[in-house]
Amino acid sequence: MARPPGPLLLLLLFLLLLLLLTAAVAPGRPCGPAGLSRDTVLGRPGANVTLTCRDEGLANVTVSWQMEERGAGGGPSRRLAEGNALLLRRLRYEDSGRYGCYVGGRLLRSLRLLVEEPPETPRVSCYRRSPDKDVLCEWPLRVKPSPGTRAMLWVKRRFTAENATEQRCRYFSKARKFVCRVKVPPGADTESLVVSTCVNNGAGGSAGEDRIITLSSVLKPDPPINVTVQALEKAPQRLRVNWSYPSSWDPRFYWLRFQVRYRPEPAQTFTEVDQVMTPWLDIRDALRGTRHVVQVRAQEEFGHGAWSEWSQEVVGTPWTDPWDLTSEMGPFSSQFPMDDDGTYGVTLPPELFWEDAADGAGGAVVKASARSVASPYAFLVAGGSLLLGIALFVAIMVRYRQTWRTGGQRGAKPEGEGQHVLVPLGPPSPPLSDTPLLSPPSPPDPGGLHVTNLDYFFSGQ
Repeated sequence: MARPPGPLLLLLLFLLLLLLLTAAVAPGRPCGPAGLSRDTVLGRPGANVTLTCRDEGLANVTVSWQMEERGAGGGPSRRLAEGNALLLRRLRYEDSGRYGCYVGGRLLRSLRLLVEEPPETPRVSCYRRSPDKDVLCEWPLRVKPSPGTRAMLWVKRRFTAENATEQRCRYFSKARKFVCRVKVPPGADTESLVVSTCVNNGAGGSAGEDRIITLSSVLKPDPPINVTVQALEKAPQRLRVNWSYPSSWDPRFYWLRFQVRYRPEPAQTFTEVDQVMTPWLDIRDALRGTRHVVQVRAQEEFGHGAWSEWSQEVVGTPWTDPWDLTSEMGPFSSQFPMDDDGTYGVTLPPELFWEDAADGAGGAVVKASARSVASPYAFLVAGGSLLLGIALFVAIMVRYRQTWRTGGQRGAKPEGEGQHVLVPLGPPSPPLSDTPLLSPPSPPDPGGLHVTNLDYFFSGQ
């Protein structure tokens, strides 16, 4: 039976593993100040510095100072103060250059002044615009670096003993940041990479923290472009949003998914729509007649990496019915029905009434036109009600007229007449009276109003 390893052996194995991990993560590149020659004097911006010609003063000799070159561009010499020591106050980057002390035109000593301050510690972030592009690592700066500042980047595979590749970084003055282009090693699409940075100059050096990245984790597309918002005809609550893939992403081989957010003005809260796979979207809950602010962003279709930045804001307003003139009605406008088909919308300008108003003949017209006119549908309802009322009145008048006529005929009959009793139909019998009680029936008139037999109901029986 095998014995378990002792504590000493376990400790040695742990130390060996820790050493291997440290060697695999750290590229092992030093990051210190750039080497300075012995005749170089370093000064900080805003500080004072003294340049000395000789360690021991020269007696009875006039020492003069001249600046032989200014910065990297060089320039003509110019005479400065006299004396064994030269004091320069409140240094600037422009004071960098070579200074010489002369005695009788003979150069005794030449010193190089370098005005720099230690660089800022880089805080690196890496991203990749598409799967077929290189990785870019960058970091911003608070102040402009000195002219002698250099930035380097090292990349190597994690957990391997291969040497790191060194690449130079470039400073962009407008964006005020360093940018480094990382060349991806062949076959490293699924492996982890260790990225190290270093910034140094004559005043010192500063190393950033190592970043462990994968190519899928740093994927970050550019924002969508050509974002537009259009209104859809006869859809007062819909908006059509269209956009295009960014130029850095090739949709023939890789796709993006999108997220759209929108808000009505002046609200500050956005409504977001996720999982949009097409370069367009229909918004179906827009507010009628209200401007909406819309933005779009993109991500790799399977969710690898980060979302892009939001696109620039675009605005759009849903479709509005052109016949809805409620908001357009104002003073001196009237609307009249023109045809029987229900077409309206004639507006009379006020200039038609000014001339009549000047001679006093049209004052009432101007006053009436200044009032808002009711809707044409109100006139239709009022007219229908009036016609119905007239029809009822005519029917009542016809009924009472017949009643009055029947009453007049009863008053003209001789006494004793009219006391007849209706009997059922039977064999013919002698007539009870020469004057018939009921009028002879007339042929029915389809659609007519029969009121001739109403005298029976008003006979008082």
